[in-house]
Amino acid sequence: MSDAAPATAQDVQRPSAETLHAAELAALAQRDRLERAVVPAGWHLSPRAVVDFVLGDPRQGITTKFVGERAFVERCVVALATNRGLMLIGEPGTAKSYLSELLAAAVSGDSTLTVQGSASTTDDAIKYSWNYALLLDRGPSLEALVPAPVHRGMSEGKVVRFEEITRCPIEVQDSLLSILSDRILTVPELAGPDRVLHARKGFSVIATANTRDRGVNEMSAALKRRFNFETVRPIRDHAREVALVQQQSDAALAAAGLSVRVPGDLTDVLVTAFHELRTGRSSDGTPVEQLSTAMSTAEAISVAVTAGLRSAWFSGGAPTGADLVEALVGTALKDEAEDLSKLRSYFSRAVQPRKGRRWRELYDARHRILD
Repeated sequence: MSDAAPATAQDVQRPSAETLHAAELAALAQRDRLERAVVPAGWHLSPRAVVDFVLGDPRQGITTKFVGERAFVERCVVALATNRGLMLIGEPGTAKSYLSELLAAAVSGDSTLTVQGSASTTDDAIKYSWNYALLLDRGPSLEALVPAPVHRGMSEGKVVRFEEITRCPIEVQDSLLSILSDRILTVPELAGPDRVLHARKGFSVIATANTRDRGVNEMSAALKRRFNFETVRPIRDHAREVALVQQQSDAALAAAGLSVRVPGDLTDVLVTAFHELRTGRSSDGTPVEQLSTAMSTAEAISVAVTAGLRSAWFSGGAPTGADLVEALVGTALKDEAEDLSKLRSYFSRAVQPRKGRRWRELYDARHRILD
């Protein structure tokens, strides 16, 4: 038996959004009470407070967590108040999962009711399963039933997150049809009033899907009709993307107990390179070959954090362009052999002609891109 003390928020690698931002959620709830804001039944915050939690409100000390258009986030929030689900689609790394987590935390105070879609996902992982010892001993009963995220979300009136729904077989996806349309879940093994579970107010479903997964398990037309579709796009504003990468990487390095941070001019170079490799064009209009890897903002944050860790642990100083190249290799080069030559071509065509200390550091470290 372990003698280890229970884990605290500081001990966990990644606390849930409602734990990490508990003070902000409490402040927004207090603002709702003071302003007598209308809070939908089953929700923890008013719709305006949910949007402010996601996008930030500097006047209230609410940090920016997701960069996007306010109208887009407002549409997502409105969808959760209807009898339809919310489907977030987009390229990998556009923070679809993070947005769904933030929305669930603000609406329900709980972002942990999550189904991870995959080829092996079954109805049991979505709706409910059984404690077979109790099932054999007492027969079908509520005591023997083990609720899965959808059952819990319906009974507790909370948002359920369904990640990568198109990775699931179509018949598993379609198990949501009656749940989304009628707001009921039938448990045929039970008898009496327990046989039908009616969703409490506050229940909704946020699903996510990558556009690169289209055609894997295409959603049925019937299921599509039960969702409002919203596309999560890459950040278009360079300055806002740089600020987000800087903020998130600073926070991650601080959480690791390090005083090091990626210099602002190096973060700017990183975001610029990612944008160019993502779009296939440099800032001066020079065509560059796009990599098969999703050069997303999330990946840029990961590279910045990796560069910071590497410099702190092995160089003892602030990160440089060489640290960035080392970190970039593991992110940009996956399993496509052609990406190596594309990345080298980017260095010769787009990095080499540029002036500035950080671009020079990047180019001088090009030999670290290994075969």
